[in-house]
Amino acid sequence: MKALIQTQDTENTVKSRIYGKGRGWCFTPIDFSDLGSSEAIRVALFRLNNSGVIRRLVHGLYEFPRKHEKLGLLPPKIEFVVKALARRDQIRFLPSGAYAANLLGLTEQVPAKTVFLTEGASKVITLGKIKIVFKRTTPKNMALAERVSGHVFQAIKYLGKENITPEVIARLRKRLTVDDKKKLALDSQAAPAWISKIVREKLAAPKKLLEKKNG
Repeated sequence: MKALIQTQDTENTVKSRIYGKGRGWCFTPIDFSDLGSSEAIRVALFRLNNSGVIRRLVHGLYEFPRKHEKLGLLPPKIEFVVKALARRDQIRFLPSGAYAANLLGLTEQVPAKTVFLTEGASKVITLGKIKIVFKRTTPKNMALAERVSGHVFQAIKYLGKENITPEVIARLRKRLTVDDKKKLALDSQAAPAWISKIVREKLAAPKKLLEKKNG
C-alpha cells in the first residue's frame, strides 16, 4: 500500500512538472530524476503515456503534445526535441544546412530533413514525417555551438557565396541585435576566410563600436 501511494505521488509530481512547462515541451526520464527513483519515473511516464497526457516520440523521449482544434495533435517542435536530447546526453548541437538558414529567416521552406552538427555520436531520429540527422563534427565547428555566430556561419555556408545577396544581408542585419553583431565581429576569425570576409564587411559591428565596448 505504501509503495502504491509513493508511485501515485511520483506520478502526480511528474505530471505537475510537465504541466508547468507547457504544451510542446519535450523531455526524457532524466528531467525528473530529482522526483523519485528511476523505476518510479519509468512507471509514471508509462501511465501518463497510456492515459494520453503525454506521448512517446521514440524510446526514452516524450512530449507534452500541442493540440489544434481542427488538426488534432501537432508535430513536435524540432528545437524542443533537440534541447531534450542535449539535456539528457550533456552534449551540444549546432543547427546546420537549410535548417540554420530557416531559423534566421533566410529561407521560408522548412526542410524535410533537419541537420545538426554535434560533438556526440552520429545518428538519425525519425518522428513521423520529421527526420532529424545528427552529424558528428570537429571541436572547432562546435566551439560556437551556443553562440549566434555559429548559426550565422552555418547559414551562410549553406547558401553559398554566390547567394549572399544584398537582400540576404539586409534580412540578417534586421534579425541580429547590436550585441549579436559584436559577437560576430569577435568570432569572425573562427570562420572560413570567405565567410569571415562577408561577416566582417557586411554584418559585424564596426570596429569603433567594439573599441568603445572594451574601453
